[in-house]
Amino acid sequence: MNALTPKRRSELRAEAHTLRPIVLIGDKGLTDEVLAEIDRSLKAHELIKVRASTDERAARDGFLDAICTRLAAHAVQQIGKVFVLYRENPEEKSQPEPVKAGARGEKRRVEVVSERGKLRQRSRDMNKQRARDAEDMQRKGKIPASVKLAPRQRGDDAKRGDERKADAGATRTSRPRSRTPSPLPESGPPRRRPRTSR
Repeated sequence: MNALTPKRRSELRAEAHTLRPIVLIGDKGLTDEVLAEIDRSLKAHELIKVRASTDERAARDGFLDAICTRLAAHAVQQIGKVFVLYRENPEEKSQPEPVKAGARGEKRRVEVVSERGKLRQRSRDMNKQRARDAEDMQRKGKIPASVKLAPRQRGDDAKRGDERKADAGATRTSRPRSRTPSPLPESGPPRRRPRTSR
């Protein structure tokens, strides 16, 4: 079992800051069931927090040592009754990370796209394809030229084009336009508040 470097230990402490203890060592101590639960949690999460309910420092130190030796885990930190444990999951590390060579030959990580991102990209591609098909049909004469097609990409460029058309007659100022459609009515002289005490 390789020891953790100080840099890696501080990274793990930072990651564990937001975690909550997910395993509790109760009054019966470190039983086989508790060890099995810690083992399952380490397989699932790699980095976990464990809370011991005893007030005796020597017992807590013994629990931490027993967990680390029996489960081949690293003790990242111990704060009072809470232990931060880390064990690398070999199943996750067996899959190599996708790597691409950069412009100068150095390697850089490629972010793996989530399923939601893939669905968004697929719908964007389908919309672009539909717009291309509609343009082709209009060029071939199957759709009359008088029918206005939707813009191919409804992004910032299309929005700016709409704004330019709307503001073609208006003069530009540094102040944004008012949201009210008509000017506010002019007010009369200011009213004086009546006196309430003399």
